[in-house]
Amino acid sequence: MHAAVLGSPISHSLSPRLHRAAYEALGLNWTYEAIDISPDRMPEFLESLDDSWAGLSLTMPLKESVQPLLVEIDSLARRTDSVNTVYRGEGGWVGANTDVFGIVRALREAGLTEVSSARILGAGATARSAVAALAELEASSVIICARRSEQAGALAQLAESFGIDASIADLSPQPVTEDLLISVLPGDIATPWSGVEVAEGSALLDVSYHPWPSALASSWPGSVVANGRDMLLWQAVAQVTLMTGQPAPVEAMRAALPSI
Repeated sequence: MHAAVLGSPISHSLSPRLHRAAYEALGLNWTYEAIDISPDRMPEFLESLDDSWAGLSLTMPLKESVQPLLVEIDSLARRTDSVNTVYRGEGGWVGANTDVFGIVRALREAGLTEVSSARILGAGATARSAVAALAELEASSVIICARRSEQAGALAQLAESFGIDASIADLSPQPVTEDLLISVLPGDIATPWSGVEVAEGSALLDVSYHPWPSALASSWPGSVVANGRDMLLWQAVAQVTLMTGQPAPVEAMRAALPSI
C-alpha cells in the first residue's frame, strides 16, 4: 500500500519519518513519500491513484482546495474548513481534520489540565483548528490577535459558533492574562511577544518548532509549554489509525522525530 504527504513546498516535512516508523512497527509493507504538488494539479493526481493508495496527508493550501474532490468530509473538517487527512472510504476519498486532535493531545501531554480563557496569535487555517481545540478543552473565551481584520472576524465567528466568547485585537504585544496562549505565527513573527508579562500558570503552544525553543518559548515563565512537533506527532498518530485501521504505535513514531 502507498500513502504520501502533499504540499508545496514539502521537502522539509517530517511526516515521512513518522509514518514510515509507524508502518515498520506495525509490520506493514507500505510506502510513504513527500510529493510537491499545487492545488491546480490535485484533481488529476487524485484521479490517478489506484486501490493501492491508502491515504494522503495535506499541507496548506491543499487543506482547503481538496474539499470539492472528496465524497465525504467529516463534520470537524467541514466546520474548520480544513482537511489535512484524506483516506479511503466505502464510496471514495474521505476528508478529515486531525490537527484538532493533535493540538489537544499536545497540550494535555505538556501538562495542561484545564483552560477557561485563551489568546490566539494569528488567524489562518491552523488558528481555525486551534479554535476547535479550545472548544474541546471547554474554553469559554478567546482573544484573537491578527493583522488582517477580515480573517480575525471570520475566526471570531467560528469561535462563537462553538459557544466561545470571542474578541479581536491587533498583534501588538501585551500582557498575557489568559490560561493559554497559542501562537500559530510562522518563523520568528511571534518574537515581539517574548518577554511580555505572563500570568502565573499560563500555558503556551507555539506551533513553530524550528528552531526550538523559539524566542517566545525561551522566555515563557510557565511550566506548560508545547510545540508544533508535539502537535505534528499526535495529528500523525490519528492519521495512521485512519489510514491503516490499526492503533498507531505512538512511541515508535515519537522516537523517529529528530531531537530539537
